[in-house]
Amino acid sequence: MSVILETTKGDLTVDLFIKERPKTCMNFLKLCKMKQYNFNRFHHVERNFLCQTGDPTETGRGGESIFGLLYGQQANYYEAEQVPVLKHTKPGLLSMVNVGDNMLGSQFFITLGDNLDFLDKEHCVFGEVVEGHDALLNINEAICDENHVPYQDIRITHTVILDDPFPDPPGLVIPIHSPEPTKEMLDSGRIAADEDINDMEGKTAEEIEELIAEKEAKARATILEMVGDLPSVDAAPPENVLFVCKLNPVTTDDDLMIIFSRFGKIVNCEIIRDRQTMNSLQYAFIEFDNPKSCEDAYFKMDNVLIDDRRIHVDFSQSVSRLQWKGKGRGVEFVGGKAFDPNKEDYKMKDQPKMEQSKRMSSDDYAKRHAFQQRQRDYQPRDQYRGSREHREDRDRRDPREQQTGRNDFDNRGRRERRPWKAD
Repeated sequence: MSVILETTKGDLTVDLFIKERPKTCMNFLKLCKMKQYNFNRFHHVERNFLCQTGDPTETGRGGESIFGLLYGQQANYYEAEQVPVLKHTKPGLLSMVNVGDNMLGSQFFITLGDNLDFLDKEHCVFGEVVEGHDALLNINEAICDENHVPYQDIRITHTVILDDPFPDPPGLVIPIHSPEPTKEMLDSGRIAADEDINDMEGKTAEEIEELIAEKEAKARATILEMVGDLPSVDAAPPENVLFVCKLNPVTTDDDLMIIFSRFGKIVNCEIIRDRQTMNSLQYAFIEFDNPKSCEDAYFKMDNVLIDDRRIHVDFSQSVSRLQWKGKGRGVEFVGGKAFDPNKEDYKMKDQPKMEQSKRMSSDDYAKRHAFQQRQRDYQPRDQYRGSREHREDRDRRDPREQQTGRNDFDNRGRRERRPWKAD
């Protein structure tokens, strides 16, 4: 047997377990027929757990069964059916709320998560959502306060019974039209269910552009986190590192350190080089000991001429040194520490040995390649030319002189190979 629950987030088509829970299903169907669920609010929504409704008072302590409507307050609740056992194993299951002493009324909830076995012995499963899982997903994504009450109302607007196998009990009066919601019912102090939320209202064009850019950046960060390129969506690059590009290939680490050191203490200055040839890739990262020095260098050094090249300076956007410490434990900055005004030493003393071995300081690099640099600088340019002229001069010599030289060598070799004689 099916019932359609029309909500402000979409329609939910529900199949009821008539054979397993006949009394509970009859109670639910007759309450739907009496329009008791119309305009009921989902007053409790926990993401990936459950969403609860069916209480006209919207407090979680009200609601009465169909027997209470027919026979008075003494019959507000009825005893739950426990056999056969139906478990809360998947999202989309409808279950009546146990109000105490295994008694049920009109409140029910819909599961939003898997394997909620701890609810089995307390609450009574009586149906499941077979269509409208997108609407259920929208309810699951609702933004709620610390008490799990949605900021924007989510309500059941109407119920449609597709099939009712149970005869109406005596005294049941079915309303011809759906009742209109009262002012007290709709005045929940929350954003109305049909109210259009416009984040751009009352903002200037610049604020709107900034808001859109922020949303796009967060979406890109989420994608990077999903593919593993970003340790966390909230990960941000350090504020004390500069990115310098358009460098001359001859510019060295020491050159940049000397030039930028006038703005403050430099923790690390590194020109990125090719791993095989060790040639400069013409960009570098400069890490200061505090963000203020980094900001001063940014405003003063952009478009400055260094080694006949106009460099470009910007704040670093790299998060390569952010190491993910695990879910819920945040990230750790590997390398220089983030700025701490209460400490004088900003370097990380407990840096991993592997990371230290990979990084080469500018002094070590200069010492290692100083000999090769001297050879390149002081090697005479006409060395190859002189050797070529020498070979040409040798070829122009008289062949007889060459033959004489060879004969002298042969005679000398013969004299050296004479047998030894004893005196």
